[in-house]
Amino acid sequence: MDKWFNVGKIVNTHGIRGEVRVISKTDFAEERYKSGNKLYFFAEKSKEPMELTVKSHRTHKNFDLLTFEEFNNVNQVESLKGGLLKVPESQLHDLEEGEFYYHQIIGCMVSTLEGEEIGKISEVLAPGANDVWVVRGKRGKDILIPYIDEIVKEIDIDNKQIKILPMEGLLD
Repeated sequence: MDKWFNVGKIVNTHGIRGEVRVISKTDFAEERYKSGNKLYFFAEKSKEPMELTVKSHRTHKNFDLLTFEEFNNVNQVESLKGGLLKVPESQLHDLEEGEFYYHQIIGCMVSTLEGEEIGKISEVLAPGANDVWVVRGKRGKDILIPYIDEIVKEIDIDNKQIKILPMEGLLD
C-alpha cells in the first residue's frame, strides 16, 4: 500500500473550461504540476483515488490553477471541490544535501542550542527568498522561524529535532 503525500486542495472552479483553483501544499509546484504529470484526487468520502493527468498549470494571485486531461468544462470539475490532490511516495525524488520535504520538517521539535524547547513546527510558509517555519510555542503562540543558516544550526530529521540560534527578538 502506497504512502500518500498531500500536494494541494481544490477549493473552487475557475472559469468555464474546467480549470480548478488549488491551494498548494507542495514544495515543488512548477515540477509537480507540469503538463503530463499524474496526480491522484481523493474525495472527502472516497477511499479510492482517481488518477488525473495535468493538462495545464498557471498561477493566479495566491492560487495554482490546473486543468486535467480528463475534464474540459466547469460542470465536470464542480464535484472536485473540497478534494485533495496527492502523490504516492514513489513519486518523491531524492533531494540535495540540506533540502527537505515539508512533511519531514512539520512535526519537528525546535529548541535552542542551549536546550530550551521552543515548540513544534506546525506549518511551512514559502513567502519568497526563504521558507519560514511556523512553530507552535509552549504558550500557544505561533513563532515564525526563517529557514536561514544564521538561525537554523542543526536538523535531525530521523529524531525530529531542530536546533536554532535565535537572533535578538525572534522569540519575543
